[in-house]
Amino acid sequence: MHAAVAYEAGQPLVVEDLDLPEVGPRDVLVRLSASGICHTDLTVIDGLSALPLPMVPGHEGCGVVEEVGAEVQRVRVGDRVAASVSPACGRCWWCLNGMSQHCELKPVVSAHHRYTLPDGRTAPALCGCGTFAEAMVVDEASVVAVQTDLADEQLALLGCGVTTGLGAALITAGVTPGATVAVIGCGAVGQSVVQGARIAGAATIIAIDLAEARRDAAVAVGATHAIDPAAGDPVEQVRALTGGRGVDFGFEVVGHPDLMVQAVGMVRTAGVVTFVGMPPKDAMLTLPAVGAIFSGKRIQGSVVGGAQILRDIPRFIRLAESGRLDLESMVSRRIGLAQINEGIDLLRQADGVRTVVV
Repeated sequence: MHAAVAYEAGQPLVVEDLDLPEVGPRDVLVRLSASGICHTDLTVIDGLSALPLPMVPGHEGCGVVEEVGAEVQRVRVGDRVAASVSPACGRCWWCLNGMSQHCELKPVVSAHHRYTLPDGRTAPALCGCGTFAEAMVVDEASVVAVQTDLADEQLALLGCGVTTGLGAALITAGVTPGATVAVIGCGAVGQSVVQGARIAGAATIIAIDLAEARRDAAVAVGATHAIDPAAGDPVEQVRALTGGRGVDFGFEVVGHPDLMVQAVGMVRTAGVVTFVGMPPKDAMLTLPAVGAIFSGKRIQGSVVGGAQILRDIPRFIRLAESGRLDLESMVSRRIGLAQINEGIDLLRQADGVRTVVV
């Protein structure tokens, strides 16, 4: 089985011929058909996360179940499944209390060293998945069985980026009809926030990104305005579009502390700020303490958009099937596993919305 391995921070991935991991009692072998290249993958590959290398990256994918362990109950051989960035065991305190994005299995599956590398070392798979490969062996809690005619490259995006962005707008923030919204960062997750805000009925959706193509793509899926932050203070540009008050809901989808501060500045008094992007491991956020209190703003993080994958991935599929969620436009390029480093470079350059390995 071929898989891409990240050996050293900032270095190209190496496509290796690895043995398939053993299928344990609760494990599922999935033959992968598509995998999105997510910014979280880049953060790990560049050594900006707390996760150790070597590792098989990739956590956003889909495929067909080829083998199941003796104790697996959730899926069967032949099922089409979406892999999830976060498992949902359905039994722990977090899952039982509607917060499966914090499932107790998450650190367990992420730390499992499934692969033996040619040099004798062992390696884990990112988020317990490792979708930059021809196949993966995962805990059954990390996959969701689906029945849909959506194309593989579209279905794969629901494993992380789309679910994270849609959920941030619809679940974590709870965008309301008629609301004003600002979205900083218009890659795949940001585009999904824009679409979530549109689906929720927001009246004004302001897309903010340095890349003109991404701003244009955001307008195509629902943004009413697009701002180039290089053309002037983006906070002032947003306030000029909202009668000087600021937006009701602001989203930072890059993971940069300076942009997180901007998001807070764009939101009106008593508005809602939601941080979605993944910052580097040592990044610190500094906000004026008095303003944080007396502005009445609600400042929150969003993990996987607050989505409950067993409930929400099928729900988001229905939105796509009905035409309310546009997944097709988010796939910018399709590449083979042998071109994985070209795909990583496209992400570094903010070229396109989402490159998918097929």
